[in-house]
Amino acid sequence: MPFFALLFLMFAGPFWQEKMPADWTDLELSQLFADSPWVQMVGAPSRSAPAPPVQVFLATAAPMVEAEKERAKRLKSRRKAGEEEKEDPLAEEYQAWFEDNRATQIVVAIRIASNLKLSDEAEVKHMEEDSFLQVGRKKVKMTGHFPPTSRDPYLRMAFPRTPLADEKTLTFALYIPGLPLPFREVQFRLKDLLLNGKPEF
Repeated sequence: MPFFALLFLMFAGPFWQEKMPADWTDLELSQLFADSPWVQMVGAPSRSAPAPPVQVFLATAAPMVEAEKERAKRLKSRRKAGEEEKEDPLAEEYQAWFEDNRATQIVVAIRIASNLKLSDEAEVKHMEEDSFLQVGRKKVKMTGHFPPTSRDPYLRMAFPRTPLADEKTLTFALYIPGLPLPFREVQFRLKDLLLNGKPEF
């Protein structure tokens, strides 16, 4: 490989910054959901009682917003001829809310197995009361949540955007109904979330 081409590759930015979403390969698109700064695989808080890790990502971060749109577009284009997309009022309700509130909210999307206990009122109350965004010594409670749907397999929790002052991390304490050990702490380092020089979340 010529020296200048190698030098360019060494200093080129990540693909989500250098390429338009339509130009991402399927592998790159998958990488955004599996191994990017806006995604964490979070294990159980206790090693004595292991539980499978949970995928958590910042759904309001621009690269993830574009990734979700691009993934939906590709899935739609691969649908068989004549196969209609099923209506999903809850997913549409979330999208409408998202468009109106993205500027003031941080949304955390959580992918878990089908044993999510959102029909259990006590578990939902735990989730609403025990999930928060930690800002310094302040605990910022969850604004609301959206359950998984037939078109959207993620539980989505919303938290108000709060001035972070000198914070170096976004730290979420999450109570996820249905898990053997429902508590998870998720940390995102702000310096890892930079997009065009500014933290994007």
